[in-house]
Amino acid sequence: MSKKSLFRYRNFSIFSLLFLSACIENAPMDSLSPAGPYARTIDDLFWLTFWIAVGVFFIVQGALVFAVFYFRDMPGKPEPKQIHGNNILELTWTIIPVLILAAIAVPTVRTVFDLAREPENALKVEVIGHQWWFEYKYPDYGITTANVLVIPEDTPVRLEMWSNDVLHNYWVPKLNGKRYLVPGQKTYLNLHADSAEEFWAQCGEYCGLSHSKMRGRVISLSKKDFENWVNNEKLDAQKELPEGSLAAEGQQVYLNAGCTQCHVINGVWDVQGDRIAPNLTHFANRNVLAGASLDNNKENLTKWLANPPEVKPGTFMPNLELSEKEIEALIAYLGTLK
Repeated sequence: MSKKSLFRYRNFSIFSLLFLSACIENAPMDSLSPAGPYARTIDDLFWLTFWIAVGVFFIVQGALVFAVFYFRDMPGKPEPKQIHGNNILELTWTIIPVLILAAIAVPTVRTVFDLAREPENALKVEVIGHQWWFEYKYPDYGITTANVLVIPEDTPVRLEMWSNDVLHNYWVPKLNGKRYLVPGQKTYLNLHADSAEEFWAQCGEYCGLSHSKMRGRVISLSKKDFENWVNNEKLDAQKELPEGSLAAEGQQVYLNAGCTQCHVINGVWDVQGDRIAPNLTHFANRNVLAGASLDNNKENLTKWLANPPEVKPGTFMPNLELSEKEIEALIAYLGTLK
């Protein structure tokens, strides 16, 4: 196969994959499947703009096709009448684009203001971007967690966001649009989930080596389940473990292997101060780890603890050179943090 043919085949394959990807059902990052009022507002604006654009396209293409065939050059056919300087026509095709832009601009501006307005009685959550994970703080409850944002269903949520290092972008496609997390500056985003469900989130701004692995989850719970979650999150981790148990050995690994330099576990090691790694107090209750790039299970935990930089390039979590026995014990201990 020649280089030219190979190039064409590659481009066709890429185009085919992109086309087929649009046919995926129940895609977790599908922004055209809104699951809350804010996302629906954006969706409504998108379809309004889309259909206006479709109308303009067919009118313009129709006029072009008509002109090509009707005014085509033929033997003996006189030259078409020129319209340069026709004030009525020029005024008409100046006013029409203005009206089209107004039809798009007015609802767009209204939507921007509606999305930015702080809802009444909203749950407030602070979102801090790190390379490469999201930290969540609930100031009304004194809760700090990571990777998984838990919210009550059918309740407005107000996110107050900033970055701890570089520029990030918080995006939950099914609940709202993107919003930047800026170092030294606060930005705001509203979320509202119609029902109890899990939603995917992603950093939408390139922020370093593991940008693609800076993901997140938003889990909406029934109001009763959310209340139970809050009450559990307020509890400290169990400090006293059965003597001689594998979990007790894992706790010692956590305390002595260097984990405490970055990770807090309330009730066990809760030295205050800025931390560059997630709070692990209720780690076992999270369904993801490593910036929500991995499912929280024994296999992934083993890979992660054995060599974090290999799993997530550029991560600030070093390879602690843990033995297989230490990793097994540490996993047993992490499993108790519920």
